[in-house]
Amino acid sequence: MSAVVIARAEPATKAKRRLRQAILFTVLAVLLVILIFVSAGVGQLSVAPVEVLGSVLHRMGIDWLPAPSHTHGESALWNIRFPRIAMAVLIGAALSAAGLLMQAIFGNPLAEPGVVGVSSGAALGAAATIVFNLSMFGEWTTAVVAFSTGLMSVLVVYALSRAGGKTEVVTLVLTGIAINAFTGAGLAFMTFLGDQQAREQIVFWQLGSLNGSRWEQVSIVLPLVAVGLVVSFALAKRLDLLSLGEKSARHLGVNVELLRVVVIVVTALLVGAAVAFAGIIAFVGLVVPHLMRMILGPAHFPLLIASVLGGSVLLLTADLVARTAVPMADLPIGMLTSIVGGPFFLWLLRRARKRAGGWA
Repeated sequence: MSAVVIARAEPATKAKRRLRQAILFTVLAVLLVILIFVSAGVGQLSVAPVEVLGSVLHRMGIDWLPAPSHTHGESALWNIRFPRIAMAVLIGAALSAAGLLMQAIFGNPLAEPGVVGVSSGAALGAAATIVFNLSMFGEWTTAVVAFSTGLMSVLVVYALSRAGGKTEVVTLVLTGIAINAFTGAGLAFMTFLGDQQAREQIVFWQLGSLNGSRWEQVSIVLPLVAVGLVVSFALAKRLDLLSLGEKSARHLGVNVELLRVVVIVVTALLVGAAVAFAGIIAFVGLVVPHLMRMILGPAHFPLLIASVLGGSVLLLTADLVARTAVPMADLPIGMLTSIVGGPFFLWLLRRARKRAGGWA
């Protein structure tokens, strides 16, 4: 009798889970679309939402709605605001996906690109291209070097935080602190070496900002993020098996070490693409995946979808606040995400410590 009840309950549980996923995806997608049109219309030059939509439709050859009435409205939308919005969507998705991947391979909710040093490592590489005026890969130089240095940072953290086949929480956090200190010293040295223009650009990396985003930058970030996300979704089922434990995953046919190496490279690719033009934007990869996991549970495929949408929503919201909170000023977006993410990280650290029964 009990077996029959359980068999009937399982389809009902799956149906509820799928309904919850569908509702969350729909809410995030609708919220993202609304934020895109609101962000495009708000600023020093105000453009009505219907005119924003009319401008988009006009570019598609559909003249159903009025275009921006102001003479400079069309130019402001397509040369300033839409590139910035596109960068916010792409970078928010990249950082959230990278955070989720790191939490999966480390088996720890405290793992995040900023916490373990990969963001600052990538920023150090970007700063080096500025100071030494490197251009060996053309427009891709900054992204390639940022990817390389970010990859080296996360490999060091991965190597030093493992002991006895497990990733230790305290070692993970402390190694990240050490990497952040080292890269911070490197950024300070680059600031010392550079001229005034280079110093201003390095400060930009440290604060994080989407100001000055251009379509040329979007064309570089888009393929990198697209490749990273496609690979991430392809690895989702293997990450589910890895969450059962390394031994169980190996018995089920997962090459654990190869999986970890691939995920580390993909993480560096996503973070390097984000940092290359926006600087250090911390805690997006920590806050969003954890919140989505609390709602959806541990399955990585729906978690990736929710995290990508949620990361875009969070960063687009932060960018909107950065542009409008102070009149005639553009606040650093990395500062805003840290204001939210810092207390969240402390709460998460305390929660993880209680569950572990202390780390003494």
